[in-house]
Amino acid sequence: MTRAAPAAWPDEAARLLEPSISYALGAVLAVTPELLPRPTPCREWDLRMLLRHASESLAALGEGLDAGCLALDPGAEDADLAADPARAFRDRACQLRDAWTTPARQRQIIEIAGCPLSASVMAAAAALEVAVHGWDISRACGQCQPIPPGLAAGLLVIAPVLVPGTGRHPLFAAPVTVAATAAPSDRLAAFLGRTPRA
Repeated sequence: MTRAAPAAWPDEAARLLEPSISYALGAVLAVTPELLPRPTPCREWDLRMLLRHASESLAALGEGLDAGCLALDPGAEDADLAADPARAFRDRACQLRDAWTTPARQRQIIEIAGCPLSASVMAAAAALEVAVHGWDISRACGQCQPIPPGLAAGLLVIAPVLVPGTGRHPLFAAPVTVAATAAPSDRLAAFLGRTPRA
């Protein structure tokens, strides 16, 4: 059974996008070309593949805000993404942040495959994806920088709405069990199928 959306959903949840982007931008600073082949918490993906996926998602979300519709198929990979995936990630994260801070954009409706979705719901989903991929990047780089507690706690509230128990595979693995006293960052990572490590 899917949990009910929080009372402040989705406007309060959408406010998590900017801090999620800031966290991920901090995590990607540790990326060097030598680290790109390293494994990530995302099964079967190395850091280069993760950065490519995250960059494509950021670009699609930014384009969705700009155009009012979101394409489900990514376009052809551009030269920047192939040559310097960390820089492409940073550029696209900043473009999404800039697009989101325009008040008119925050009130608009985005069309995804013919279905209308409020920009604030899309921003909440983007916040979750950006933060967890920032966590993945940090782990792959050996930094293990947790998601800030307030941000992780806010994302934990919306995560069950965005990633329900049924239909989450193959995008997310099954939740991992952690102690109830675990930090919010570890609980969020575990909910999304990642194994927090010290």
